[in-house]
Amino acid sequence: QVQLVESGGGLVQAGGSLRLSCAASGRTFSSYGAGWFRQAPGKEREFVAARSSGGATISYADSVKGRFTISRDNAKNTLYLQMTSLKPEDTAVYYCSARGWGTDPGRWDYWGQGTQVTVSS
Repeated sequence: QVQLVESGGGLVQAGGSLRLSCAASGRTFSSYGAGWFRQAPGKEREFVAARSSGGATISYADSVKGRFTISRDNAKNTLYLQMTSLKPEDTAVYYCSARGWGTDPGRWDYWGQGTQVTVSS
């Protein structure tokens, strides 16, 4: 069992930056792929980024490529999402996920409770 707790969300102006963190419990986190999804009001949850257990394989949604960076520190059981050049359309609840892969939320087993990111224009 893995428990995930996100932090770092908030209100930021367009063009600004935020760094999200996801603290994982359990010694098995380092053996799982981990990722970030987001969900805006009235929309489905969508894939943002993922990184493999060893960190060598990284995947980004086209909408965030070049602006967001996913990283992980397995020694600290923590996943990060560095977000730069934020846009109002990035406004959403951001969720951390683990043990899975791909853009389909149904293919991921563990989820955090989410952290709100609001980008003002």
